[in-house]
Amino acid sequence: MNQNYQHLLDAAINQIAASEHVPTLLLHSCCAPCSSYVLSYLSQYFKITVLYYNPNIYPPQEYNRREAEQKALISALDVKHSIKFLSGTYDTDTFYNEVKGLEQEREGGMRCYKCYALRLQETARAAKDMGFDYFTTTLSVSPHKNAQWINEIGDQLAKQYDVSFLYSDFKKKNGYKTSIELSKKYNLYRQDYCGCIFSQNARDPKNAGD
Repeated sequence: MNQNYQHLLDAAINQIAASEHVPTLLLHSCCAPCSSYVLSYLSQYFKITVLYYNPNIYPPQEYNRREAEQKALISALDVKHSIKFLSGTYDTDTFYNEVKGLEQEREGGMRCYKCYALRLQETARAAKDMGFDYFTTTLSVSPHKNAQWINEIGDQLAKQYDVSFLYSDFKKKNGYKTSIELSKKYNLYRQDYCGCIFSQNARDPKNAGD
């Protein structure tokens, strides 16, 4: 039976709200639009550092554009607790090695699982090394992302790195709808593919084989 991860997030936030301590959160972000709702929501309860670690993104110009948009959004948001930004390494070879043999997988299949795990592992490792109280990702805000996989991976990594994972399904409570509204409010660039060359080709099959 699938877990209701929004209920787990609600429980964690209620506990935090009842305390005088404001915990730190390392938040992996895939892009500014997906992070818009998550940052507005969680910055009420956490001191957030956004980790932009996305070696899957293709081409480099797209990566740079999304990173710049993420920084601009952080500067523009009106939040209770200030938000910091941390740039990850754009190590595309790591991504391609991780998904080797899965190039022909459908979107949303095991290649995507591997991609979630890669980015979440780097987030967990960094959270542990830098002493954050929690880590999580914006990925679950998208209706195209598998929230159960994301949370199962996060749970495994929390045990491996001994750092708390913040469970979530950010598409709940109209999270995805709100992210669209915030994207319009802040005039954010909303890309039309997930990020990797495989998702780009799935959107536009004539590019297959490029």
